[in-house]
Amino acid sequence: MGSATEILTEEEYKATKTCLWEVLVPCESNYGFTFSLDYHKGWDAKVKALTGGLTIMKKARGEWVSNFGQTFIDEVIPVRIACNRATLNKILAMTKDYYEQEAIFAFKVSEEVIFYS
Repeated sequence: MGSATEILTEEEYKATKTCLWEVLVPCESNYGFTFSLDYHKGWDAKVKALTGGLTIMKKARGEWVSNFGQTFIDEVIPVRIACNRATLNKILAMTKDYYEQEAIFAFKVSEEVIFYS
């Protein structure tokens, strides 16, 4: 992946194409500890360093069943991020570690991102 004339494989293209993603950030730890605003701001800074920006949405309530069959009811913060899949993978790994979660949920909002200036 170097020159402008080089043809990318489909996998390389998907890894480098900018899309809009939504990541659900937990409000509490798996042990019921509420993360502080300053703690969330630390995560925000890490994401901004990787992508240049993010859009933080209002809290939402989520429910999910773990691999062990336990149902969790969580408050989450939906955060929208424009980046490629390779960067999203870094964000997901960092988020999982930062919030000490069993799993992190993310989904693609849009295949196309336009930065108009």
